[in-house]
This record gives sequence, structure tokens and C-alpha cells, in this order.
Amino acid sequence: MEDKAAAGKRSMRALLTKLFVFPVLMFGFGYLMVPLYDIFCDLTGLNGKTGAISSAQASQMQVDTSRQIKIEFTSSINQQGNWEFRPAEPTMLVHPGKPYTTEFIAVNKRNEAVISQSVPSVTPNKAAAHFDKTECFCFTEQKFDALEERKMPVTFVVGTAVPKDVDRITLSYTLFTKEPG
Repeated sequence: MEDKAAAGKRSMRALLTKLFVFPVLMFGFGYLMVPLYDIFCDLTGLNGKTGAISSAQASQMQVDTSRQIKIEFTSSINQQGNWEFRPAEPTMLVHPGKPYTTEFIAVNKRNEAVISQSVPSVTPNKAAAHFDKTECFCFTEQKFDALEERKMPVTFVVGTAVPKDVDRITLSYTLFTKEPG
């Protein structure tokens, strides 16, 4: 009889241990998903993530004047909102290795101040690893006053190691409205 009771206690202890450890492992996995995804995207160029370099690094690049790449600029607004958001110019021809600056225009059409954040994406994916920004409004949140219009600069360089078959790159921004709190 005592053997059954001892076996039952061991079985109950094992079950309680599993019930405790499993949620802790699930929480840890969920917590690590974002940094692991970012590392995966950085290594593979997936999801069109761009890099950031200093102005000094960009100015030291060798310019490849034998090639031109067409850069297309697009924008979208993530949620229903009173925004106007667009590139100042829809396209630009660039030489790899040379820094360029363009602007996006955002207008807060609300009668109240609001904070926005913009998330970039570059396609094709194989070009994303070679598209670096030295200055971008996407690096920080942007606070807009009521009905404010703002030109927001982006300074970028396409690296000379961009694959030879890439002759067109699309830089797209999605604008999010940040909720207070």
C-alpha cells in the first residue's frame, strides 16, 4: 500500500514540475522571439530590414559610377487615421557607394498632437543588406502638433556590393500612430 502511495506522490510531483516548467519555457520562448527574429532577418536580409551606418562610413565608400540603380519611394499608413504621408519624389537614380538625401512629407490632419513611428522595408530582399541609412526619421518617434506638416529627411547609400542584377530598389515606409501610454 505504501508503495502505491509513494508512487502516486512521485507521479504528482512530476506532473506539478512539468506544469511549472512548461509555462516558464513558453514565456522564455515568447520573450526571445523578437530578438531572434531580428537576428534572423539581419543574417538573411529577409523582411527588407535596412542597416544604419555613420556619415563618416558612407563618405568613405568608393562610388561605382559605372552603374545606376533606380530607387522607388512608397509610403502607407498602417491604420485608419487622419494622416497624409508621401515621398517628396517618387523615384531617384543613384550610383552605388554615393550618399543621397530625399524627403518624405507627413501631415497630421488631427486637431490634436500625436506621435508617429515609421517602419522601413526594402525590396528586393537581396538588396536590403546593401541599403544603409545615415539619417532617417524612422530612427525615432516623431511628435506632431495639431495639423502640423513636416518634411522628414532620409539620407541613404546603396553599397557597392549590391548584386549586379539589382537595377531597381523600393524603399517603403509604413507610418504608425503611437497610442499614448
